Amino acid sequence: MSSDQGAYSKGFMLGTVVGGAVGALLALLFAPKSGRDFRRDIADKSEEIVDKASEFFSQTEQQSEDVVNEGKIRAERIVNSARAKAESLLSNAEQVLHDARIRAQSIKEGVQSGVAKVGDAAKAGAEAFRSELD
Repeated sequence: MSSDQGAYSKGFMLGTVVGGAVGALLALLFAPKSGRDFRRDIADKSEEIVDKASEFFSQTEQQSEDVVNEGKIRAERIVNSARAKAESLLSNAEQVLHDARIRAQSIKEGVQSGVAKVGDAAKAGAEAFRSELD
């Protein structure tokens, strides 16, 4: 139920209750009855109006509780969905970080191996040059 429809329904029901009360009071005031009968009719109608108003407000309270509960359920679903997505993102980030560390280690080992090979080649070249000079 949208908030506009809810406000309209509440206003309509309240108008109905108040209109009924005013109409009943006017009917009693203009009806030719004795004071005792008139007071009894007023008491009966007042009791009837109070009962109807109580019923209306209890229905409205129940509807409000239903809306609040539905909101809580939706909020809980959103939070759970966000939590699952965050966990998935963290897991993916950890995997990317792990892969990057492995690649960095591999590159480091490759560079060290290349430096060692260049050093060995330089030594071999220097030895060859010395042997040529000798």
